[in-house]
Amino acid sequence: MIVTGLYLWWPRDARGLAGIVYPRLGRGGRTFWRDLHAVVGLWVSFFALFLLLSGLPWAKNWGAYFKEIRQVTGTAVAKQDWTTSRSAELAERRAQNGGLSNGGPTGGGPTGGEGGDEHAAHHHHGGGMPVLAIDYAPLDALVATVAPLDLAPPVLIAPPRRAGGDWTAKSDAQNRPLRTDLTLSPDGRVLKRVDFSQRHWVDRMVGIGVAAHEGHLFGWLNQALGVFTALSLITLSVSSVVLWLRRRPAHVLGAPPATRASRRPARSPVAFGLLLVALGVFLPLLGASMIGVLCLERLVLRRLPATRDWLGLAA
Repeated sequence: MIVTGLYLWWPRDARGLAGIVYPRLGRGGRTFWRDLHAVVGLWVSFFALFLLLSGLPWAKNWGAYFKEIRQVTGTAVAKQDWTTSRSAELAERRAQNGGLSNGGPTGGGPTGGEGGDEHAAHHHHGGGMPVLAIDYAPLDALVATVAPLDLAPPVLIAPPRRAGGDWTAKSDAQNRPLRTDLTLSPDGRVLKRVDFSQRHWVDRMVGIGVAAHEGHLFGWLNQALGVFTALSLITLSVSSVVLWLRRRPAHVLGAPPATRASRRPARSPVAFGLLLVALGVFLPLLGASMIGVLCLERLVLRRLPATRDWLGLAA
């Protein structure tokens, strides 16, 4: 919708910037609503596109698609800093709470963790593998080591995932460029430290994008831009309904009648078609939706005269 909206907005025979980059608020009537929709849509499109692109790597379907691309291109890492589904997030938490490395039940520690059992280390669950018994004796020494490092809060200290393994500590700050990962020996020595700047460039880009998406990258201004984007999208929704109600023919749901300007030949139809194809490949669910809607319209809706006339489709 953002791309097609910009395509429709693109000025032809423009005389000045009024109605293009700033609205003509004094005109009133349809011009006011048209300018409000077009100008707000222009400015918010940049922020909305950024929110879309920065949110894709941690979306369930596209995130899995992105991981496959990284595997193919050789840019995958052993462990990425974001999850792509609720189940993956829960599995990550279970592992951090001392669960088995294969995603089995957790030891849970003193509080048992999510779904944990304070006696889990002493028996099997449903015939499954025995849960790793965790020795929390080194925790005080580890806290004493990590505290002076002044990592961005909150800081999570996790026990080994296998017997005799190393402990880990990580900053889980919402501003992801501040995050640091530590590998610790049970006696409190720092064996390895990985700062955000040392991560793969793909992980750094995604981390910065996620932090900006969530409004944590640069403080209140980041959050203000998020509010502006949300209010602008609401304005687009309201103004589009008003414009539609003002122009739609009586007893018809579909598009308003074509104006003289809209009867002109389409601008760069081949280039625009190739852009839609590229978007369909880049966003597979969008591509499937476009194909589904196209097939529904061409094969079904246009063959039903009453439905076709009500929707305003071409014969």
